[in-house]
Amino acid sequence: MASRSRSRKQTKSGLGTWRIVNGALLALFTILSGIAIYQMYRYNFLAFRNLNLIYTAVVIVVFLLATLLIVLKKAKILTSLILILFTLVSSLMLYGFTSTVNVTAKLNETASYSETQMSVVVPVDSSISDVSELTSLQAPTDADGSNISSLINQIRTDKGLELTTEKTASYQESYENLMANKSQAMVLNSAYSSLLELSYPDYESTLKTIYTYTVTKQVNNEAKPADSNIFNIYISGIDTYGSISTVSRSDVNIIMTVNMNTHKILLTTTPRDSYVQIPNGGANQYDKLTHAGIYGVETSEQTLENLYGIDIDYYARINFTSFLTLIDLLGGVEVYNDQAFTAYTNKNYTFEVGNVTLGSGEAALAFVRERYSLQGGDNDRGKNQAKVIAAIINKLTSINSLSNITSIVDGIQSSIQTNMPLEAIMSLANTQMSSGSQFEVTSQAVTGTGSTGQLTSYAMPTASLYMMQLDQSSVSTASHAIKNIMEGN
Repeated sequence: MASRSRSRKQTKSGLGTWRIVNGALLALFTILSGIAIYQMYRYNFLAFRNLNLIYTAVVIVVFLLATLLIVLKKAKILTSLILILFTLVSSLMLYGFTSTVNVTAKLNETASYSETQMSVVVPVDSSISDVSELTSLQAPTDADGSNISSLINQIRTDKGLELTTEKTASYQESYENLMANKSQAMVLNSAYSSLLELSYPDYESTLKTIYTYTVTKQVNNEAKPADSNIFNIYISGIDTYGSISTVSRSDVNIIMTVNMNTHKILLTTTPRDSYVQIPNGGANQYDKLTHAGIYGVETSEQTLENLYGIDIDYYARINFTSFLTLIDLLGGVEVYNDQAFTAYTNKNYTFEVGNVTLGSGEAALAFVRERYSLQGGDNDRGKNQAKVIAAIINKLTSINSLSNITSIVDGIQSSIQTNMPLEAIMSLANTQMSSGSQFEVTSQAVTGTGSTGQLTSYAMPTASLYMMQLDQSSVSTASHAIKNIMEGN
């Protein structure tokens, strides 16, 4: 009798232990699944082919089945195995969702501010080695007042020094005065370095930096199109290899018009040398389009909005570093080349007429940067850039795995920025995965008449620069084509 009593007690004790273990597993499964489901619906994950509904239904069924088995004290081992399996599944789902949210947050975070490196420079052979040895310096306070003021205030805080600012019309004038010994020092905005280099190729070797301060500004990037399935994205290719938030010229200026309803994409290229009115820091004066970037990506965006009479909903800013990485992550792309040329900047690459495989980022970069060897110069370069972007889009839309997309985004997250929120990105991905078909991608480029030294640059007023007076009929045609795509035609 005593033996049977001990046996019953041990059985009850064993059942009690299993109930505790399975109860703990059920609680863990419920918590992880609940968080995963919240993120799934919050950010539109798996919102194609009813996968989100299927996952939710599976979670509910597993929860109810496990709860029932635990209450009835049935199939304790099977219950444990089921809960362990689906807890692992929920953990993997949650990890994937969280990683994607974090990556996109980083892309959006870098779009929320801009960085401009401001310096005080003197001639390279100057005996001055510290800013405290100065009493005054030259700077174009009308053209770049905010950044210059931030630099002067930082010097005051850092060094306790009150510097007198002698006003000049431009950074170019400041540099020329410095080289002519008409001043001891000048302020230099790093975004203008590439502009000065056009007129003075060796200018960097003639200067010595004695003080540097990075001006960080918050950027208002709230954007939401009226129709989430129809929108314009400004694609900006910058000419720097540093931080993606660094203010810089924009050498690639493409508007990507997307209509998810018709599955059509139109790429509109505006040549970097286009002579256009630039708002904000550009004082609504005429200058090269590429110079709009030195006032911030939002200025480049607004310049194109004004030019075509459209709204641009999002932007994606990419530098050459990320371009190399993206092509490598995709395993290369194929484009059609309509004129044979050897890359001027990289003699290792010659591209024949016909289908060309750009198997590496380096090859693709040589292809899209070339303009000197092309018959149409910058205009043909713009066309080649559009070809590669179209090839990238087609390669990306052929990817049918969210994990592959995530790994690609993760690989370029430090070199790309966008104000497109994760919900909008996932909506785009879900629509694509639901259809399973490629986009119909077409392209266009505005044209004009180029000349050197005939037009005045607001940023470089005395420089003899090549600029293109746009053909207004070409601009009107391009604007009409953009609006047609948006209207579903």
